[in-house]
Amino acid sequence: MEMHFIFSDKVVLLFDFWSVHSPAGIAVSVLVVLLLAMLYESIKFAKTKLLYWTLVNMPTSTSERLEGTDQDSSSSESLPVSRPRLRWWLSHFGLSLIHIVQVVIGYFVMLAVMSYNTWIFLGVVLGAAVGYYLAYPLLSIE
Repeated sequence: MEMHFIFSDKVVLLFDFWSVHSPAGIAVSVLVVLLLAMLYESIKFAKTKLLYWTLVNMPTSTSERLEGTDQDSSSSESLPVSRPRLRWWLSHFGLSLIHIVQVVIGYFVMLAVMSYNTWIFLGVVLGAAVGYYLAYPLLSIE
């Protein structure tokens, strides 16, 4: 295996079955890696937006959670307290799953770059740039 960047149309990416031996194959592989890099950037911004939305919509204190309820009744008191806690745990679980997907895709992209194929590297760089460019407007806070 080469340990420096080379321009070649022959490369094995990530798995044994992803073996490229032609210019058309390297073009398709660059496109796939470019899309993976774009997906990585999009997931990163989506996770940030979801975390912001979660933090903004979660009550911050017990008095806010109980606001608007009859505090003399113990049955009505337990519902508002447990509901935000359940929403927080569900949000945390969802963000954790999104993080796992982001890490897996990030490692796939990193391993693709470690093939030391210059075309694949350029595909990753271009995919990250385009993904950032397209996903950044999603971060605007309304």
